[in-house]
Amino acid sequence: MTAVTPARLTARDLLRVGLAGLRVRRTRVALASLGIAIGIATMVAVVGISSSSQADLLRRLDELGTNMLTVKAGQTLQGEDAKLPEQSVAMVSRIDSVYAVAATGDLEASVYRTDRIPADRTGGISVRAATLGLLETVQGRVRTGSWFTTASESFPTVVLGDLASRRLGVTAPGAQVWLGGRWFTVLGVLDPVPLAPGIDRAALVGWEGARDLLSFDGHPTMLYERSTPESVEAVRSVLPRTVNPEYPEEVTVSRPSDALAARAATAGAFTNLLLGLGAVALLVGGVGVANTMVVSVLERRREIGLRRALGATRGHIRAQFLAESLLLSGLGGVVGLALGTLVTIGYAVSNGFPTLVPLWAIGGGLAAVVVIGSVAGLYPAVRAARLSPTVALSTA
Repeated sequence: MTAVTPARLTARDLLRVGLAGLRVRRTRVALASLGIAIGIATMVAVVGISSSSQADLLRRLDELGTNMLTVKAGQTLQGEDAKLPEQSVAMVSRIDSVYAVAATGDLEASVYRTDRIPADRTGGISVRAATLGLLETVQGRVRTGSWFTTASESFPTVVLGDLASRRLGVTAPGAQVWLGGRWFTVLGVLDPVPLAPGIDRAALVGWEGARDLLSFDGHPTMLYERSTPESVEAVRSVLPRTVNPEYPEEVTVSRPSDALAARAATAGAFTNLLLGLGAVALLVGGVGVANTMVVSVLERRREIGLRRALGATRGHIRAQFLAESLLLSGLGGVVGLALGTLVTIGYAVSNGFPTLVPLWAIGGGLAAVVVIGSVAGLYPAVRAARLSPTVALSTA
């Protein structure tokens, strides 16, 4: 007596059978895969947008450099505001490895668009004296006009930071502003300075002009220093005693690039939160797929019974419904990956960021689709395989 060997379903056969099962229920399939698509799209878009933003931030950080330190006066032991010595810039410039140093000094003056604006409406704009090397040290750029020269810094001229120019409504050189009780001519307007945001809100006056025209005492409020990258920490350790040998404890030293690095880390933490929300949406989508497959088993008992009666084994039935579940999840996954990538590209292009969708995010999305499809389809597939042919045909 010859034993009967059950037929084998090839991968191609499983694909055809699975697609046939999905084609007859297109509306339900679309709705079930929508949850998967939303979850995958959310996760890919969140990772892509965060990665693009971080890439832009790190690119700017590389351009600006991490070798700039700022020095400002702290407080005395009596709790009063300390002052940096007048010779601070010259003293810092003598440190080995320091190749650029500049300073700003706060002035007791306000700037207005006209002389008819009440004195208490300053618009949050500060007035600072600036040394000639400031722009080069902080790697700032003049948007329109020009920076101070050895000649123009002694005259009543002013350079406006980005935010200050917008609040004053002055966007081009040549205009006049009311500063310290007299008219000053706008020499230029700066682009934003990421490593020195205080300059964005300031009206800058030449160092010598501030002494002669605005009674500036010559004490810097903030020093900006650049040294070779490998010597930053060594310079940082000697700056307080160099700037103020008598009271080094009254000097505060910081590195502005640390703030940008912290922003990148904060963006990463926020990304984890949004990824959690995307995972919840993915879980809901998986439940929807499982529900669709369970209903499909109940509706197709006659089909299952007929296939079993014609020789299909329980393994064939399990494979068929698992294939349908995987295809259903895969459909949502592909749509989700496409949507997430498009959202990332649109966000990056609109903000001028480099477009970056990490491969691990795409790979993770595909892996999640396979896992969800397998888990969601396992119980319906086992339930379908356990149906007896006679029972399935009699109850259909």
